[in-house]
Amino acid sequence: VYLCFGQSNMEGNARVEAQDTVNIDPRFIVLQSVDCSDRNREKGKWYTAVPPLTRCRTGLSPADYFGRTMAESLPEYIKVGVINVSVGGCKIELFDKENYTSYISESPDWLQNMVKEYDGNPYGRLVEMAQIAQKDGGVIKGILLHQGESNTGDKEWPQKVKNVYDTLLSDLGLEANTVPLLAGELVNTDQDGACASMNEIIQTLPEVIPMAYIIPSTGCEGVKDRLHFSAAGYRELGKRYAKQMLEIQNK
Repeated sequence: VYLCFGQSNMEGNARVEAQDTVNIDPRFIVLQSVDCSDRNREKGKWYTAVPPLTRCRTGLSPADYFGRTMAESLPEYIKVGVINVSVGGCKIELFDKENYTSYISESPDWLQNMVKEYDGNPYGRLVEMAQIAQKDGGVIKGILLHQGESNTGDKEWPQKVKNVYDTLLSDLGLEANTVPLLAGELVNTDQDGACASMNEIIQTLPEVIPMAYIIPSTGCEGVKDRLHFSAAGYRELGKRYAKQMLEIQNK
């Protein structure tokens, strides 16, 4: 099982295309993190990972092609489960177990409305879903993060991520520094990324988390807003997350 969290690029911003909804291996599954009555999905239940994998009306995300690639590459008896709890436009502070309430109280209405879908506590929902997965026999094999646009220029970001990572492992009964954390770069300079300067800070994450790995975004297609990836960009980024995870697991 892989835990995915972050802001809009992990949530999934690109429109889902026909190719993204077919030929999905039934071994690639998603634990639904919110109720989606129009899609006949209930919170806390497993489904074949047909996008969207986050909330009911989100789009394609790196988690989609991460899971597809993992399922293709792993033995037939292994299932690949993902849990995606992400909120567009959020700072990493939203996932700070101790201080998230003060961050939310100062946030704009649109962000507060998204957070309400997770009963006001996205971090708590991520832990709740991960615990369900563990009870179902799932093993937490990795964490996928894509966040940073809202923290651009924040030199404290790596330490803030470490705090979330350490708390998450503690809450799930996992030993410190035993679970790889894969952090994706933001839309890069080759795509005229508006927040590409943040990538230098993201690249320092392994200095504070020994199990952190950085997923490069060079060549991943961006869109006109210079903040988000296109569907093609998400497919490529997701495959890169998978390639890195498979390298770690094959060591």
